Amino acid sequence: MIEVRFLGPLSHKANLSLSIKNLKELKQILNKDDDLKKWLGLCAISVNDEIAMDLEQILNDGDVVCILPPVCGG
Repeated sequence: MIEVRFLGPLSHKANLSLSIKNLKELKQILNKDDDLKKWLGLCAISVNDEIAMDLEQILNDGDVVCILPPVCGG
């Protein structure tokens, strides 16, 4: 199982525990949620605190994936 955490303006979403093999599968699952779908094109993704760019990246049992929305500050 991997754990998916939602940060920033998405932190109201409950963490997910999923049995998936890569980020491509995660994207397919998250796109089914209309609230998340509008954010996904803007978000970065990290796997175990490292930014992930490859949707084919293999996920292992115990990995933590974070969905990182853009932020602004002053």
